[in-house]
Amino acid sequence: MKQVNVIFLGCGNIGGGVFRLLQMNAAGIAHREGMQFNIVGALVRSVNKPRPEGFPTQCLTTSFDELLAKPDVQLAAEFLGGVEPASTYMETLLRRGVSVVTANKEAIAHNWPRLEAAARAGGAGLYFEASVCGGIPVIKSLYSSLQANDIQQVKGIINGTTNYMLCRMSQGHLDYSQALEEAQAKGYAEPDPTNDVGGGDAACKLSILSSIAFHTKVPLEDIFREGITGITPQDIETGRELGYDIKMLAIGKKHEDRVEARVHPTFLPLDHPLTAVKDSYNAVYVTGNAVGNLMYYGKGAGDLPTASAMVSDMVTAARTAHHRYNTFANTEGAPAEMPIAQDWTTRFYLRMTALDMPGVLAAMAGVLAHHGISIATCSQKGYGHEQVPIVLITHPTWESAMRQAVCELAQLPQIKQVDALIRVEE
Repeated sequence: MKQVNVIFLGCGNIGGGVFRLLQMNAAGIAHREGMQFNIVGALVRSVNKPRPEGFPTQCLTTSFDELLAKPDVQLAAEFLGGVEPASTYMETLLRRGVSVVTANKEAIAHNWPRLEAAARAGGAGLYFEASVCGGIPVIKSLYSSLQANDIQQVKGIINGTTNYMLCRMSQGHLDYSQALEEAQAKGYAEPDPTNDVGGGDAACKLSILSSIAFHTKVPLEDIFREGITGITPQDIETGRELGYDIKMLAIGKKHEDRVEARVHPTFLPLDHPLTAVKDSYNAVYVTGNAVGNLMYYGKGAGDLPTASAMVSDMVTAARTAHHRYNTFANTEGAPAEMPIAQDWTTRFYLRMTALDMPGVLAAMAGVLAHHGISIATCSQKGYGHEQVPIVLITHPTWESAMRQAVCELAQLPQIKQVDALIRVEE
């Protein structure tokens, strides 16, 4: 039986989940993999905090240097979260030849080149399946199961908080503030929800996912992001009447000469598989040139789902003699030969409040036509009121053209205000 000595960096909710899973499934792991994991050290803020039953509390320490002094350590599991000091601790261990398993999407998204360079230098492995979508094995699939494909797009619901909120706004007819309050009460949203509702969390995950899928570096800072704070029940209801449901999507697409990467609220047709993803669940929709469309679905967070991915990585790391590294140039920025697009084509949903008078549609259509934007559908609700809502869906057009057109529409005397602009995917 192979004995694998492990140290923990942190031991909170996810660390406790990993420990419980190792205890629950110890016999199965020993039988299938021929190995046993021994926790020989754990870096914590307080040694007096309650730990899961059976945890080897004699191994707890508040000193990273003391952790480094542990002999015969083969593997480290990182649970600290955040960029620092987690990145520095992981880099130090990797350079010493200790393989690292982590769910830390922020550290990977911000410091992946640095951490991979340390792993190469130390001959260690860097494993991060749990950093994207918790227990869903999408990273392993991209690396190991879909290598025969040229991946053309990844499109996913990869933040459970925003998916829960939009579902409640749609199904429960709540406004944004009510949905956020409910998500916080259930523990889905943090007291400061900015990273979730603003798209930062999903952007970190998309940077990792699209880099692997497209075999080129997609830097976090190059990803367009727009949050859900401006989404209203009125737009959700109107979109449903038009045959769409709204989701916070992370979208990556590879073209011949560029990659587009964006995170924003998106209308999807009601029959799209991603519209069936409810509550706090995650899903990733992958398109390959050989396999066609695939969807990976499951719990994207939580102690045991995340622990499932981390323990799987621990097993892989422990049985691997020669660790795998990326064959694309994992640099700080995108390579010159495959830049990240700052403009792209998509369809748009546009809602405006206009004066109920002759010539409004003609003036609006003129502005759109000037920017090469074609209208697919247009509707006006209400009659006999001074102001009425006008809703339209465009044919595919450039993002930059639509933004310029919206600025001009807002200046028309017949348009009181532009209320909403939401992208539409098929």
